[in-house]
Amino acid sequence: MTREEALVLVKQYLKNKNLFKHVLAVEAVMKALAEKLGEDRETWALAGLLHDLDYEMTKDQPERHGYVTLEILKDEDVSQEVLDAILAHAGHKEREKPIEKAIYAADPVTGLIVAAALITKEKKLNAIDTAFVLRRFGEKAFARGANRDQIKTCEELGFSLDEFITISLNAMKDICQDLGL
Repeated sequence: MTREEALVLVKQYLKNKNLFKHVLAVEAVMKALAEKLGEDRETWALAGLLHDLDYEMTKDQPERHGYVTLEILKDEDVSQEVLDAILAHAGHKEREKPIEKAIYAADPVTGLIVAAALITKEKKLNAIDTAFVLRRFGEKAFARGANRDQIKTCEELGFSLDEFITISLNAMKDICQDLGL
C-alpha cells in the first residue's frame, strides 16, 4: 500500500481533525525512528499512519481497537509487519520487533509534545525544546492521557528518554504546517 492509498483510507475513516493530525505526527515520528535505527522508513511510516484507523469506531471498545483496522485492511496490500505493529500499539500483541516497540512508544509521545506546544504563548512546536517537554513529562497532572510508562518503553529500542523526545519533537517540527503547530 502506498502512502497515498493509506491517506485515502485515513481520510475516509477519521473525521476528527485532531485525530487525523495525530496519525500524521505518529507517521513522522515512526519515519524518524526508522531512519535512526536503519529500518525501512516507508514501512514504519505506514504503520504510524494507519495505527488508529479504527479509533473513531472503537474508542468506547478498546478491546476491539486495532482488530477492526486489520479487518478494514484485509484486502489491502499491507505487510504483516505493519499489521503486527498496529496490534502491538493497542496492546493486543507482545512487542517483539523494533517496529512494534517503536509504535508503542511513539503513539503517546506525540500527544505529550502537542500538549506541551499548546501551553506556550505561540502554540507552536518551534516554541518548545526537549528540555521543555521533559519538564512537562515530569508533571503527572499534565497531559494525563500521555502514558509516561508507555513512552519510557523507548528504552527497549536503545534510546534514552531525552534522545527519544528529541527525535520525536524534531520529526513533528518537520511537519508543523500539516499539524497546524
